[in-house]
Amino acid sequence: MNASRTGNKIEGREHWAKKGDVSLFLWEKPAVAGLPKRGTVLFVHGSSMGSQPVFDLRVDGIPDASTMEYFAERGFDTWCVDMEGYGRSDKKRGIDATIAEGADDLAAAWNYIQELRKCGPVMLYGVSSGALRAALFAQRHPERVARLALDAFVWTGEGSSTLEQRRKKLPEFMKTRRRPIDMAFMRSIFERDHPGTADERTIQAFGEFVLELDDSIPNGTYIDMCNNLPVVDPLEITVPTIVMRGEFDGIAAIEDVLRFFQKLPNPDKQFAMLPGIAHASLQEKNFRTVLHVMHSFFSQPPLLYGR
Repeated sequence: MNASRTGNKIEGREHWAKKGDVSLFLWEKPAVAGLPKRGTVLFVHGSSMGSQPVFDLRVDGIPDASTMEYFAERGFDTWCVDMEGYGRSDKKRGIDATIAEGADDLAAAWNYIQELRKCGPVMLYGVSSGALRAALFAQRHPERVARLALDAFVWTGEGSSTLEQRRKKLPEFMKTRRRPIDMAFMRSIFERDHPGTADERTIQAFGEFVLELDDSIPNGTYIDMCNNLPVVDPLEITVPTIVMRGEFDGIAAIEDVLRFFQKLPNPDKQFAMLPGIAHASLQEKNFRTVLHVMHSFFSQPPLLYGR
């Protein structure tokens, strides 16, 4: 890994968790010393890249490009994890890396963090298929999640223009467990919904970092999102939850995510529209809006009555 790709104001720590005989890479950036502790955040990546490019990116001339450092500077201990088949985690089994298998990875990561830091329930943020992984983990283990943030989320897939196009390639995805990626593919992430929402410097730095770690990625989440939705039940997600939807996001159809939001049983819930944002919210020009919304939700005072 090229250290210049990551935020470098706060020293990162490499960790490895075990899921059976599979090794999962975790990256930690602790809260800045001397600040009041605000909790622990575990960040969950999406379908097409490992975790560090999404959550600990450095872009010259763009402060706060590292989401982990942004939160560490505000008193949060921060972690991210590469799902099996991604980044620095094991690829030896060649699994599909489905949403359900990703939730298993989060369970292994949570167990490791808890054993090491004894931090209790975590704040959990997932983006795109990472939001589905995070939601399924929270559905399975509500006692392990303090607050849940679902960004670029999709529930049934109804009305999703991106998934409509992606389904045309479903037979191709189902022929193999991995698909190759290159810089042209990385650029397509930022161009397919609303060109111009991302800065060229960020696109380049992000794409280069992703490709340092992977030249192919698993197909499991693509297949799930095209063929197997819904994979979570909002009625069974009982933790405080925010649903974050970018203005131009082609995956998260507004009617679909609003129906999901309405069914969430916990009244401690929020829905946030993110103006000027497409799908890759943390790598776009208006990413500070995303950080602000997420930080506000994660730092919300505890309820003193009514629950």
